[in-house]
Amino acid sequence: MLYRYTKVVMFLFAIFCSAQIFAGSDSANETKGADPIAIKVVVVTMFESGEHTGDRPGEMQFWVERLKGLKQLPFTAGQHPVYVNDDGVLVVCTGGGIPNATASIMALGFDDRFDFSQAYWLIAGIAGGDPADVSIGSAVWARNVIDGDLAFEIDAREIPEDWPYGFIPLGGYEPAKPGDDVSTGWTVDTIAFELNEPLVDWAYNLTKSTVLPIYKESLAFSQMFNETPNAQKPPFVTRGEHLSSSTYWHGEKLNQWANDWVQVYSSTDRNFMTSGMEDSGTLTALHRMARIDLVDAQRVLVLRTISNFTVQPPGKSVTWSTTADYPDDGRPALEAAFVIGNTVVEAILTNWDTYKDQLPK
Repeated sequence: MLYRYTKVVMFLFAIFCSAQIFAGSDSANETKGADPIAIKVVVVTMFESGEHTGDRPGEMQFWVERLKGLKQLPFTAGQHPVYVNDDGVLVVCTGGGIPNATASIMALGFDDRFDFSQAYWLIAGIAGGDPADVSIGSAVWARNVIDGDLAFEIDAREIPEDWPYGFIPLGGYEPAKPGDDVSTGWTVDTIAFELNEPLVDWAYNLTKSTVLPIYKESLAFSQMFNETPNAQKPPFVTRGEHLSSSTYWHGEKLNQWANDWVQVYSSTDRNFMTSGMEDSGTLTALHRMARIDLVDAQRVLVLRTISNFTVQPPGKSVTWSTTADYPDDGRPALEAAFVIGNTVVEAILTNWDTYKDQLPK
C-alpha cells in the first residue's frame, strides 16, 4: 500500500514539474518571440563615477536623471544596465577605454531585444581639449575620429634628435608629416573614421547658438592659458577632429603629435581639437554591424565636451598637469554634453516621421 501511495505521489509530482517546465518554456518563448523595441536614438556614454543617480556624476548620470520615463533593463554582456523609455531612447554606458567600448557596443547591437536598424547613435562624453582651439566647457562635434593607439612607438628618451616625437604610422619608418600618404604600407582599417558631414553640420547648426554655463573655477583656470585666446573664451560650440586613444597622453610634445596625426589620417584642412579614449572602438563596432544591416553607420554623431586641456598651463609642469583634478570636477563638460546632446535627441524625436527614413541635413 505504501509502495502504491509513493508511486502516486511521485507521479503527481512529475506532472507538476512538467507543467512548471512547460509554463516556463512558454514564457521564455513568448519573450523571445516578442517584437524587438524599435530604438530611435542611442545615447552612448563611456564612464560613470559611482551610482547612476544621486552622487558625483559621470557621463551617464544626467541622462538617467533628466530624461523622462527611463526604465532600467539588465545588460549582463555590458558594463552597466541600459535605460530605455517609450520615446525610443536608449542610454548605455560602455565602460572606459577602447576594448570596453568595442565589446559593449557589439554586445548591444546583437541584443535581440532591440531593433537598431533606424537608430541614430549619439556618442556624448567629455574630453581633453587643445587650448589653441577650445575652452573649458566648450562642445565639439567631430567630423573625423582618428585612433591614436594603432602605431609604432619608441621611448621618448631614445628617439633620434631630428624627430619631433616617437610615434610612427604602421608600416612606416619615421614620423609622418601632414599630407604624407600612409596608405601604401602595412596598416589596418580602423584608424580613421570620417563621419557623415551633412549630419554633423546639421547638429552643429542646430546647437551652435546654445548659451553654455560658465563656472568660476574653470574660467579662472582657462585664464592661465594667456597665449591661446580661444582657451580664454566662454564655452562655445564648434566642429573639429577627435583623437581616440586608451592611453591618457599629455603635454606639448604629444599635443603636437596629436595635431599632426589627425591630419595625417584625415587631411591637412582638418584640426585636432579633442582627445578621448573610446570612440574608435565604438565606431569599429558600429561599422562592423553595419556590414550586416544591424545599424546604419551614417547615423552616428560624436559630441565631445571639454573638461581639461591636453597641455599644461604656462608656468606649470606637465607632471602636475597630467594628474591634476579637472576644474569644477568636470561639471562644465558634463553639463554641456547633456544640454547640447539632448537638443539633438529632442529634434530627432520631434521630427521622427521624417528622420526615420531621411537623414537631417
